[in-house]
Amino acid sequence: MPPERDQPQIAADNLDDDDYPAYTMGRAAEMLGTTPGFLRSLDEAKLIEPQRSQGGHRRYSRHQLRIASRVRKLVDQGTGLEAACRIVTLEDQLREARQLNEKLSPPPEQDYPPLRGV
Repeated sequence: MPPERDQPQIAADNLDDDDYPAYTMGRAAEMLGTTPGFLRSLDEAKLIEPQRSQGGHRRYSRHQLRIASRVRKLVDQGTGLEAACRIVTLEDQLREARQLNEKLSPPPEQDYPPLRGV
């Protein structure tokens, strides 16, 4: 009987999930070109709340790393950390509101036939 492969297959499936906490703090900081302290500050600001491993270590998802990258770019341009976090939050809220508005808006009415030859 071949060995069970369910567990590795499940883990591999999770790697395609943007919300799967696949990255340690050290690896995440390295990927972003920043320090673990920067990532901790985003956790303290409640912008991103990484999951914790059984040992209590922070684990980050790709989605969280994209958010951290956006904040880092703003901070690198001279924006304060708190303001950068607020900007990113507001940008995301605006995007979600626009998507919801688009989804809930009725299609435009065509009261007039299209003009021909104009």
